[in-house]
Amino acid sequence: MTEPTAFADLNDVLAETLGGMRDALGDELCGLYLVGSFAVGDADEHSDVDLIAVTNDNLTDEDVARLQTLHARLYALPSTWAQHLEGSYVPRRSLRRKDSEQYWFLDNGASELVRDTHCNTELVRWVLREHPLALHGPDPATLVDPVTPEQLRAEARAMVDEYAAWSHEGPMNRWKQPYLVTTLCRILHTIDTGRIESKRTVLEWARETLPEWRGLVQRASDDRPDPVRRYYEPAADDTVAATLAFVDWVVSRTRPRMR
Repeated sequence: MTEPTAFADLNDVLAETLGGMRDALGDELCGLYLVGSFAVGDADEHSDVDLIAVTNDNLTDEDVARLQTLHARLYALPSTWAQHLEGSYVPRRSLRRKDSEQYWFLDNGASELVRDTHCNTELVRWVLREHPLALHGPDPATLVDPVTPEQLRAEARAMVDEYAAWSHEGPMNRWKQPYLVTTLCRILHTIDTGRIESKRTVLEWARETLPEWRGLVQRASDDRPDPVRRYYEPAADDTVAATLAFVDWVVSRTRPRMR
């Protein structure tokens, strides 16, 4: 495997991950791919490590047991990257197009696989096909059907109400607040362009395109360092109020108009 990222210690973790998957699955492992920030080009030392592992068939109970052991071992590695792996094991037949299937999923900060639809999205498939970053396996274009701009737009619109509801769940900390702003900007950008771009590109677009929210967007862009620490710090009241107003504005902008 060539050096897939600019971080030598992350490359070591990825090599260990791929080797462990090969040991656990053998020929059942079709491919392993980086998606998310590392694929679209704006990852930094605080980024999650988003992965898609493609299997040739459904995982057996024995496969899952071996993978559970692998991920517990990976989590204990002496590298913070190992605690921020996130992704799913996707059967090859299911990867081709979006459906409602739950995959075996490893959440960021977790060491155990659970069933979830987290990676069963048009967004993940678009990034996998359009920004391929293979650690192992064939060109993803042979595994995934093209995702159209309208498919991306429809999925983005459907996500707005979910994030609006989440914005009112529990207290808003200094991680959740800029994450909400950034994610809603990404949704708006996808609706506008029919594409997925890096966070940096989207926030630059939002500062120019949404002048009334420029200050809030700039604060979200600036408030990046040490996201783990910010999870335990409450967001300032005025920032929370501005963020909730932005959420309401995005909902009103994206909701179909009554005729």
